[in-house]
Amino acid sequence: MMKKYSVGDIAKRMNVSADAIRYYDKEGLLPFAKRNSAGRREFSDDDLGYIEVIDCLKMSGIPIKEIGQFIDWCMVGDETLDQRLSFMEDHEIQLERKIQALEANLAFLRWKKWYYQTAAEAGTESIHFIPGTTQVDPAEHDRYNAQRRQSAQEV
Repeated sequence: MMKKYSVGDIAKRMNVSADAIRYYDKEGLLPFAKRNSAGRREFSDDDLGYIEVIDCLKMSGIPIKEIGQFIDWCMVGDETLDQRLSFMEDHEIQLERKIQALEANLAFLRWKKWYYQTAAEAGTESIHFIPGTTQVDPAEHDRYNAQRRQSAQEV
């Protein structure tokens, strides 16, 4: 006999909130979920993989409606393998673009953190300016990058 899991069991096991699982169900993402005689959702070991996929897709920023379409394809079976593969390929590209954008934002944030840290140590941000202006000297980026490289080599 296959083990049955409650919403709470799944939440703990998958490190997902019980509210998230209920939300997934309300949005139609859990068509495989059964209900027991008391009307409570019950999940099987087979359902764990679906919930893992749903949570990953949601955390990747994929809209619920699209996740619903993907789950519908899963429920249909093998005849939708090409659609599911295409879905994953498309979203992989989108996620890689988001990661690149986040990495660029992080790099800029680190540059500005260094800028303000060194300015605070000096008591003025004018140390970064082209003399006589309030424009950041382009050489400051070079100085920052050199210090970053040096720190990386020391590690």
